[in-house]
This record gives sequence, structure tokens and C-alpha cells, in this order.
Amino acid sequence: MSYSFNTLRGDVFGGVTAAVVALPLALAFGVASGVGAIAGLYGAIAVGFFAAVFGGTPAQVSGPTGPMTVVMGAVVAEHGGNLADAFAIVFLGGFLQMTFGFLRVGRFVSYTPYSVVSGFMSGIGVIIILIQTLPFVGMPAVTGGPVGAIKEWANLASHINSDALIIACFALAMMVLWPARLRTVVPPPLVALAVGTMLGLFVFDGAPVIGNVPTGLPDLHLPLFAIIDLPSIVQPAFVLALLGSIDSLLTSLVADSITRTRHNSNRELIGQGIGNMVAGLIGGLPGAGATMRTVVNVRAGGRTPLSGALHALILLALALGLGPLAEKVPHAVLAGILMKVGWDIIDWGYIRRCHRAPRDKVLVMLATLGLTVFVDLITAVAVGLILAGFATARWMETEEMKGVTALAIPENDHHLGTAERKALEKLDGKIGLVFLRGRFSYASARELSQRVGTAVLGHEAMIYDFTDAAHVDTSAALAIEEILTRTTSNGVACFLAGLSGTAESTLRSLGALDQLPAEHIAPTLLAAIHAAAAELARAKEQL
Repeated sequence: MSYSFNTLRGDVFGGVTAAVVALPLALAFGVASGVGAIAGLYGAIAVGFFAAVFGGTPAQVSGPTGPMTVVMGAVVAEHGGNLADAFAIVFLGGFLQMTFGFLRVGRFVSYTPYSVVSGFMSGIGVIIILIQTLPFVGMPAVTGGPVGAIKEWANLASHINSDALIIACFALAMMVLWPARLRTVVPPPLVALAVGTMLGLFVFDGAPVIGNVPTGLPDLHLPLFAIIDLPSIVQPAFVLALLGSIDSLLTSLVADSITRTRHNSNRELIGQGIGNMVAGLIGGLPGAGATMRTVVNVRAGGRTPLSGALHALILLALALGLGPLAEKVPHAVLAGILMKVGWDIIDWGYIRRCHRAPRDKVLVMLATLGLTVFVDLITAVAVGLILAGFATARWMETEEMKGVTALAIPENDHHLGTAERKALEKLDGKIGLVFLRGRFSYASARELSQRVGTAVLGHEAMIYDFTDAAHVDTSAALAIEEILTRTTSNGVACFLAGLSGTAESTLRSLGALDQLPAEHIAPTLLAAIHAAAAELARAKEQL
């Protein structure tokens, strides 16, 4: 599109507004990750700038997000606070994201089942809320993630810091109750940060604060690690890359719907990957497309990558001189802000529909949610995808088997022409006929073998009509071979009709048809009926 003064003005307003929203969230995510407030700012700067410049969603604003922060917190905890390894994982995760983009797998990321995404995101929201319960009342964070926080609840009554609790409640109230008409002018996180910090400075000064925050340009963190540690590095890096890709592309869809544009998925992954690689190099949190910041940017007028880049440059200017101010921010303020962020991440829309949603999909969502909170993120995604695959396979089996019809004398079947019906009627039920319509895959292979295999009973010959079979995969082809073998071993002649396309190529490439004489494979159903009739006649003459 042509770039005009109005577009420039919108990008400037959008970038400034997005930076105002991003500042308190970056500080909060940095503290929550265990790396430090300044790491949140560095991550917002690196990912925000490079994802905007090199990404494929013009109006998107990127930076640290709740899900990425939770994964980073788990990485830091797993590596015993070794930040060198943690930032190496961030760098490698960015490299994997960039590789996803160059391999053009961006569109495949969107194939992740919604039930898995919903359970995972809701689990992330629950984790954020559980972990923030301790700083919300003035207690220090503990190791062990959400389970560790829950175990510490037994000590809440004797360790509540009333100053911190009051500040956290004020911050949470600002996040929840700030008038909608003022949100576009002054976003709730900024109000909560300002009000909570002022209360901590002048009224409730007993609340724990962030403390020392470095200022100036970040140090360089080269991604160095021993080869023996590679497995422990690659696994969390892959999770960061996959989660960041899903998070970003979902936000890209939101941006598309608002701006009526269409993003480039693969280019977006390249931009996000570059941003996360730079974040790893300068000691920043990993990030992704941030839905709230993107929506704020668009509503303020941002339409091009300039708005996202400008938001990052404003944060850079703040980072160079923000240290003395950030040191006075109470942990309780950030806890109050993150409580609302965690609540918003939970997929309440899907949860409210659980009583109407298919039970197997709800089970996948709940299993993924529970594993995310109480086990680990990698297990949750892996098990969620497996369970979703099982649920999908079950549905596919039901749908695919609707295309199987076994008939002896199909008088009323509309798939038979007059000639075919008359030819079959002359044979007085000696020939069984099985229609296979649609597609057949691994999901229906077992049921196909059992149901079609029983259709042979009482017949002297069987015809399997593939005229309307669109696709047969390897598993289904091997099941068909088993059917043919079992049928012929029982002394029943087998005939195939109408084979073509991928169904024929798959069966022939696997040798599933090698056991049949060439004359038993006919181009049409009528030809197969005539061939079967001739075979029965020859067999009768030989008796």
C-alpha cells in the first residue's frame, strides 16, 4: 500500500501506545521468569524490533508473553540458574524458528488441534496465577514451579505482608476495573504500575521491591555449551520454538482479522526467529507475537512494521535510563498485573462450552491443561497431540466406514445401474458386492478388515467396487490385502472393479494385488460382474 502522512501518524501513535503497554508487562515477565526485570525489557526490544522489521505480519507487535515466560522460567529452574545455558537455549530456539520459516512449515503449525492449544494456554494461565500467589502476599518466589508454590501455601497465614497484599489488590483492581473508555488513552497495566509504585513509595513502604536493575547497553551472551549438554539444550529450545511459532501465528490471525490483511506465515517465523536469536545474545527473554499489544497498536493506528520497530526503540530509550525507577517497583504490583494476565490467558470461551463440546475433545483439553500445570510443558504438548490424534482417528474411522456398503442382492441401491442390477439378479445371490466409497486410512483399517471380511459369508465370489474410492493409504491398503488373502483362502473368488488414481497406485505399489489374476481386476462394475459370472460357470463345469 502507499505510505502517506496519515499512515505515518498512525504508526507513531501505535508504536508509542504499544510501548506504554509493553513496559510494565516486560518488567513483570522478566521478574516472573527468574532472570530479572531488565531481561524482560531486553527481550521486548530485541524481539519487538527484529520481528517487526523481518516478520510477515505488518501490524504485529512482539515481545515477551505469558507462555514464553513460563517456559523460560522452567528452563532457568531446570538449569539451576545457569543463565549462560538459558540464553543459549533462547538463541537455539530462535534459530529453530527461523529454520521453520525457511523450510516453509509455517502453515503446518496452525494444524495443531485447538483442544491441545486451548488446554496448553489455559494451563499456562493457571501456572502464572499459582506462581504469583506468593509475591501477591509479599512472600519470595520458590523453586518447583506451580507445585512448589502450592506446597508453600501452608505458610501463607504466618508470612503475609499486609503492605504487599494491599498494593497487589490495588494493582489487580486497576487491571480489572479500569474504565473501558479510558483504556485506549491510558492502558490498565501502566495505571497499575504507576499507582502501585506510588503506594509502595509513600504509603505501604514495607512491601518487597525489585531491587538492583542494571542500566545501559546489555552484555553479549555467546551461545556456548558443551556437546554433552546438547540433548538438554535442544529439547527446551524446540519447545520454545514451537510455542513461539504457535503463539505468533495465532496473533497474526488476530491482526489479519482486524486489519483485513493477510500475513506471510513463513516470513513471520523467520522474523520471530531472528528476534529470539538476538534476545538470546543480549540476555533477553524469548518472545512472540503479543495479542494485547498488537490489538492496542492497530486500534491506535499502527499498520506497518514501523509501529512495531518504534515501540522497541522507545523501550530501548527507557531501558538506558530506567534502572533507578524500576528498582522501586514492588513485586506485589507486578504480581497483581500478572494475575489478570494469567486469568485472560485461560481459554474461558472453550471452558464455558465444555458441556456442549465433544467429550473426547474436552478430555484432550483437560489432560493437556493438567499435565501443563502439574507435570511439564513438553509432556503436556506431546500427550495432548497423541490424545488428539486418537480422538481424530476415532472420528475418521466412523466417517470413513460410512462409505462401506456390503450387499448380496442390492435391489434398491442407487449406485447400481439397470444393467448391473439385472446381471446380479441372474446370479441369485452367489456373488457378494462391497462398495468402497470415499477415503480410507489408518484410522479405519482395522474396522475395514473386520467388517468387509465378514461380508464373504454365503457367497461363491466377491466383488469389491472401488469406483468411488478417492484415496487409500498404506494401512488401509494392507488391510485390503488381508481381506483378499482371507477370502481367497476360503475358496471364494475375488474381483476388483473401478480401481484408479491413488487407490490403485497405493495397492499396486505395495503388491496388494499380486495374488489376483489380471482378469479379476475389471475397469467397471459391470465388467467385474460378467467376469465373476464366467468364473463361476467354469467352476461349475469342472465339477
